[in-house]
Amino acid sequence: MLHAVLNPGGGIRRLPSLIPHHRLMSGSSVAAIFSRPSPPADPTAAIQSAGLDLAHPNTIPALLVHPDLASNYPAASRFFSWATSNPDTAVLNSKCFNSMLQLAAANGDADHFWSLVTSMRSKGYGVSKTTLKTATESFRSKDMSKDADMIQGAFTAHTRNAAVAEACKILRSDADELSKLDKLNELGVDVTDELVALVVEKVGQFPQQAMAFFAWVEQSAGAGIGWGKVYNAMAKAIGREDCIEEFRDLLRKMSSKELGMDKEVYVTLIDRFLKRKMFEDAVDLFRFAMGGTEKPLVEDFVFLLKKVVVRDDLDLKMVMRVVRIYLKAGNEVKYSTFDAVIKSLRSVGRLGESGRVLKAMEDGGFAPDSTVHGKAVLAMCDAGNLEDARKHLARVEKSGHKLDPVVWSALVQKYSLGDDVDMAVACFPEMLERQSGNQVGCALEVLVYGLCKKKEAKEAFKVLKDLVVKNAVVPWQSTYKYLIHKLIRQGHLNEAFDVLGLMKTNGLPPYIDPLISHISKSGTVEDALGLLKAMTSKEFPSRTVYMRLFQGLFKEGRHEIAQQLLLVSPGSVRNHAEVLDLFYTKKLEDEPAAPAAL
Repeated sequence: MLHAVLNPGGGIRRLPSLIPHHRLMSGSSVAAIFSRPSPPADPTAAIQSAGLDLAHPNTIPALLVHPDLASNYPAASRFFSWATSNPDTAVLNSKCFNSMLQLAAANGDADHFWSLVTSMRSKGYGVSKTTLKTATESFRSKDMSKDADMIQGAFTAHTRNAAVAEACKILRSDADELSKLDKLNELGVDVTDELVALVVEKVGQFPQQAMAFFAWVEQSAGAGIGWGKVYNAMAKAIGREDCIEEFRDLLRKMSSKELGMDKEVYVTLIDRFLKRKMFEDAVDLFRFAMGGTEKPLVEDFVFLLKKVVVRDDLDLKMVMRVVRIYLKAGNEVKYSTFDAVIKSLRSVGRLGESGRVLKAMEDGGFAPDSTVHGKAVLAMCDAGNLEDARKHLARVEKSGHKLDPVVWSALVQKYSLGDDVDMAVACFPEMLERQSGNQVGCALEVLVYGLCKKKEAKEAFKVLKDLVVKNAVVPWQSTYKYLIHKLIRQGHLNEAFDVLGLMKTNGLPPYIDPLISHISKSGTVEDALGLLKAMTSKEFPSRTVYMRLFQGLFKEGRHEIAQQLLLVSPGSVRNHAEVLDLFYTKKLEDEPAAPAAL
């Protein structure tokens, strides 16, 4: 018979007192059944035939500590495995698992031990103090210190989790605050930073509960608590709109205690504040974090700055403040930061504010170079904010910056295409001071286009002529061609003839095709002579132009004008073989055919 089992306190108790009214099967018999590698096909029948009630909560624990089964670990392990697989027959409670844990540790079976611990956790069972002590001693005696330490940690975690659950239960109860504090005091647990962080995390969705617990912690915690972890946990819990005053007070306490903010907490809070449009608190949090040991990185600074410049109501003082906070912490604002700012401004259709934002960053201590200023001007030009772009350009150049000529070119072009083409004309000389005349072709072409569109081609010609003659500007050939077409269309032939002279001055072949076409169709002899005068030069014989005019007039059927032009032509033209041959051919074509001979 199984005579006795150990009780939880370590003493001896008679088995009949544990399991009254049952005829017990001896532990040696159970050991015999499960000692064989392959137990009987139906151990249940053998056990039940002996009248042993495995459903009784104390039966299996008693069997596991019987000397015959406890000394035969393989048999005990197979028996326990069989019991686990037959829940309808065998009832395994926390005591059963703790008994098996002791056997596994005593035999150095760490894998089975930790597998049992996992099963216990899934069932909500805990490791008893007796098992903790016995298992720890067994592992250490077998030089399994790692497992000994792990079981200590598992027990500590279980104890802590139990304390956390009890504290949360108290905080969530309907009792008044004073009663809750009394019940927390009655817990009798060691108040550690880890315990506090877990409780605060559990009740964090109810800030009032977290604050009540925190107040108790401040009064009850010992000297060994890590206050940094405690305050960070609280900051994460109450950093929200409905308890922002308490959060601000917490930050003040952290400052007075010289406690910094963890990066993970900062990231969580800054995202929360920005999503809820709590910009002032986000900047205050940034300032606080920059004063700690774990300061926000450059990516965090740029992220916050971008969010500030795209808020619904642009606050330039806040822009200045963010930059100042970052610089005050000993950092450098890189030029690439403004690239990110411009990208953000573009995303919300606010490029026109680029200059004002850059000025606010300057007020905060940022020192942009000429390239950065140029980017601001170009951004404002793109947005059509030309007046602010021009003022910004003038201000920074007055302070000593020399911007890329491309910036001036962009400003001139934008003015040319806008409503204030006169400002484009006024800015052109300033651009020429920074760029040679042969490098402004693009800007000049856009200026000519703008003048022709807003005013008259004649006005565009005057501006272009002054720039070519007085400032040695070299327009593109396409600019000349465009202007000649516009002058012809608006009836300014003399100006068109002058353009041909300007083209020759710049070493470009005169563009006479549209002039010849126009004169051939509707021009007078005086118009033709004007073109011929403009084209008279040693390098480009005017006789060629005469021939093209004669051919064009004949093609359009204007023989009389061709004859008149021939009469006023110089002898070298009238008597030239090609000219004579052309007129003779046309005369023959015009004479009626002679009647056929009979």
